[in-house]
Amino acid sequence: MTLLDAVLSALDALRLHKLRSALTMLGIVIGVAAVIAMIAVGGGARQQVVAQIRSLGANLLVVTPGNVTQSGVRLGAGAASTLTDEDAAAIMNEIPSVQVTAPFLRGGAQVVAGGANWATTIYAVDLGWFEAREWEVESGRLFEPEELSRGAQVAIIGQTVAANLFPGMDPIGETVRVRNVPFRIVGVMARKGQSSWGQDQDDVLFVPLVAGRQRVIGRNQANARAVGAIYVKVRDGESLSMAEADVKALLRQRHRLQPHQEDDFAVRNLAEIAATREASARTLALLLAAVAGVSLAVGGIGIMNIMLVSVTERTREIGLRLAIGARQRDILRQFLFEATGLAAIGGAVGVAFGMAAAYGTARWAGWPLLIEPGAIVLAVVFSGLVGIFFGWYPALRASRLDPIEALRHT
Repeated sequence: MTLLDAVLSALDALRLHKLRSALTMLGIVIGVAAVIAMIAVGGGARQQVVAQIRSLGANLLVVTPGNVTQSGVRLGAGAASTLTDEDAAAIMNEIPSVQVTAPFLRGGAQVVAGGANWATTIYAVDLGWFEAREWEVESGRLFEPEELSRGAQVAIIGQTVAANLFPGMDPIGETVRVRNVPFRIVGVMARKGQSSWGQDQDDVLFVPLVAGRQRVIGRNQANARAVGAIYVKVRDGESLSMAEADVKALLRQRHRLQPHQEDDFAVRNLAEIAATREASARTLALLLAAVAGVSLAVGGIGIMNIMLVSVTERTREIGLRLAIGARQRDILRQFLFEATGLAAIGGAVGVAFGMAAAYGTARWAGWPLLIEPGAIVLAVVFSGLVGIFFGWYPALRASRLDPIEALRHT
């Protein structure tokens, strides 16, 4: 029996029992579909996390005020007014690994332009913000140093604000009112998209730090130089963890904290946030991998079971083949091809279902679709190996039948 004869014979046997073959392949279909979905969903989720973290700016530390205690009551993180723009200047000037710092204040307000209005987030910033966040203007310009120093009433808006206040118009040179204070628009930022926690980063309006402190967000009564947070951008090639330690040491020194006192600020490393998000994505991938492994094992056991049944049903056929000259390896090869064919066809169908599931999941979750051709080939090859592994014993049992006893089988 030639190799082609064995393949054709195996395909004929599968065609004779279509329903049984289809049910046997079901476990393989589910397993391979889970593998494809696992790779696509896990890869897409990780890619989305990386893109969202990068949208905040690369090599970025976020310094926020710490907690404050009043009458023995801890008011929680951010309650203290411990950070100032002077702290930001000191970090910039005294830590060589720091590229730029960006102190800022944040608030919310209704922005009015003509007959339109829109509630958005207001940021009072200096030029370091845009460098730290790696954010460019799409039209117009950034603030000028002279506008920043005197607190000029100029503003830069995000794409969402521009679309809602000036649909179909060029907003450059137009005036918006923020808490009854007029601001002239000098720039529109490029689109940034959602942040890693789902916030629309384009729904924003920027004003100079001095203007925001004096006219929009307001001064902190306890500390007139206080800021809500400081972005610290670390130079490429420098260690974020070392820069974080330097920032903490400098701020403790500036705030005159004793060794036994806890920090009155907090430093967050966005790389750690990315690692946490990627760990969540890996957990999801491992869960899908477990489902895929169980499904493939169940599918393989199903193949072994159905092949044992097939050997029993076809004992006389096997005996006749052996009696007229078929060798044991011919019988072994025929049944192995049947088992491998079941698994490979199931794998191909599983790839189609897996791609459909991955596409649906990506659209529902808003993730990019990431399906690598190598993963598809690997899934089909692995399903074939499952067929060989679980089909070996039934095929070996068929090849070792005694021709005389097989012919007597009824």
